[in-house]
Amino acid sequence: MADLAAEQRAAQLAKEARAARKRLGFSGLGIIAALVLAIGVNLLAERLLPRVRVDFTQSGLYTLSDGTRQVLAGLKDPVTLRLFYSRRLGAEIPTYGAYADRVREILGEYAARSNGKLKLELFDPEPFSETEDRAMGYGLQGVPLDQGGEQVWFGLVATNLVDEERTIPFFQPERERFLEYDLTRLVWELSNPRRPTVAVMTSLPLNGDPRAMMMRQPGAQPAVVMQQMRQFFTVKDVPLDVQVIEEDIQVLLVAHAQRLTDSAQYAIDQFVMRGGKLIALVDPHSESQASRPGPGGQPPSDTGSQLDRLLNAWGVETPHDKVVLDLRGAWRVRAGATDRVQAVDYVAWYNLSSDSINRQEVVTAQLDQVTVASAGEVRRRDGATVEFTPLLTSSPQSMLGDVAAVKGDPSPVRILADFRADGQRRVLLARVRGTLRSAFPDGPPEVAEGQTRPENFPAHRAETAGPANLVVGNDSDILEDRFWVRVQDFFGQQVATPLSNNGAMVANLADTLAGSDALITLRSRGESLRPFELVENIRRNADAQYRQTERQLTQRLEDTEKRLRELRQGSQPSTQPGERNQSQTVITPEQRAEIDKARGEIVATRRQLRAVQLELRRDIEGLETWLRVVNIALVPALLTAFAIGLALMRARRRAAARG
Repeated sequence: MADLAAEQRAAQLAKEARAARKRLGFSGLGIIAALVLAIGVNLLAERLLPRVRVDFTQSGLYTLSDGTRQVLAGLKDPVTLRLFYSRRLGAEIPTYGAYADRVREILGEYAARSNGKLKLELFDPEPFSETEDRAMGYGLQGVPLDQGGEQVWFGLVATNLVDEERTIPFFQPERERFLEYDLTRLVWELSNPRRPTVAVMTSLPLNGDPRAMMMRQPGAQPAVVMQQMRQFFTVKDVPLDVQVIEEDIQVLLVAHAQRLTDSAQYAIDQFVMRGGKLIALVDPHSESQASRPGPGGQPPSDTGSQLDRLLNAWGVETPHDKVVLDLRGAWRVRAGATDRVQAVDYVAWYNLSSDSINRQEVVTAQLDQVTVASAGEVRRRDGATVEFTPLLTSSPQSMLGDVAAVKGDPSPVRILADFRADGQRRVLLARVRGTLRSAFPDGPPEVAEGQTRPENFPAHRAETAGPANLVVGNDSDILEDRFWVRVQDFFGQQVATPLSNNGAMVANLADTLAGSDALITLRSRGESLRPFELVENIRRNADAQYRQTERQLTQRLEDTEKRLRELRQGSQPSTQPGERNQSQTVITPEQRAEIDKARGEIVATRRQLRAVQLELRRDIEGLETWLRVVNIALVPALLTAFAIGLALMRARRRAAARG
């Protein structure tokens, strides 16, 4: 029986050994199959799914917007992007290293989405190398990193087939929010190299006043904003009685165009219907026009303008019987001769800054200040479906006032006395986007007497083929020099010193609208470097908590040091009223004891002060360390715990199967 049992046991052990070898063989085959499968999946994914990426960042930093994808899909000719980045810059300044990683990643995304039309090349310019000479030849900006004069580079050069170049001389982290816009704009300009054409339709002497020039009056020269626009665009003038806006015009600026005929309004309407970009600046009261004498030498009585027929049909209202008054940023002006005060806040003229400027829009994000004068409100009509994006708004310290109060000879003192802020914000300039219907649903109006239609008059369009883009403002004085720029004569040359960013804003508007619709839809994005918000909150709370203790200790230290100085001088403060201090040349033992006590208090106070300052950082640094450890180790720890749990579950299943 013992032998039989031993044989059965040996047979069982042999069976288990064979089963173990079999399981080991299957496990080996499984591992090999898993490796083959992983390699095959990677090769298949690389071949069939080269564009599939997952962006887990909160604001989608690496996800291209629809506008960028539209520009990349429309590329017809190849474009080469050359990124010059010195790795030493990132090693010395980690902020630039993190930003460079994002730039490389997003450029790679551009190349992957371009159907092979974009080629990306990366260069690391070493000092005194041919690569550095090449970067310098492209006009990129080298920045010295230390006193040794060694330069580092972080710029981009883009070229097309005809060797046209566009560059970003140096990527500034301050402009990271607009990285996608800058890159997309650069690519779009290389695929559309023609200089944009901007047309101007106005009743104002933006191109100069010949009569004032002959009389040598101020304001005779062309407006500074027009001089700036001519540096970047081909600028044309459009007469007020125009019947057709030319096809080659991308952007039309209608600035305080008064008493337009139906034919001229129809021309503007059809320009928008066929996809033209419009900047419409109307005005309840033009300070520019009011400051210039009319043909008879007297100030004009009609200083307002409106485009109600067009704008109302497109879902926008610009009331011309009210002006927006704002106390925040109001200009200080001279009061009337009969008023006692010398200067007063004129709430009809004011500077817009901080939260009155939309920082999320590309055209206004970098502006510090914009000045308006006797501006009106812009609002979306009830029931309108257009997208309405405010660009400039008043502060909550504003109200609506009658336009009659600012006409003629206004009284700043009376206007300020009647001012009552209502806490509401008013939109002064807005971007409008949407599918629009013509303001002339029945077709073109009848031609005025004495006029004939031009040849090849375009067919009527009842609505836009796609979303239209226009900017509407209820103030044309943003173009007036005296409100935003100081022009001085410097040895025969006119030098303009901006006081506000009005000119930059108008140029930005024209520049953005002159691009494709895809560029107009781009918004600012988030930044790749984000602080620990919890740490910042704790930092602020700790700072508030410890600063009070620090102030108390500092005051105690100052009082003790003052008492010590008095003791060293041998003087004692008098305790009786009217009694003078008595100077002593010999320090008594009691005073010596007081001096030693004061010294001890000073040492103890300084020790407590150092402890408070050290404690101010200890908790914060400890929390930062734990957060970094958690951020770095959390995912590996979770994967390890999952693997251990899975192994334990399999072991239990095997044990249960054996039992």
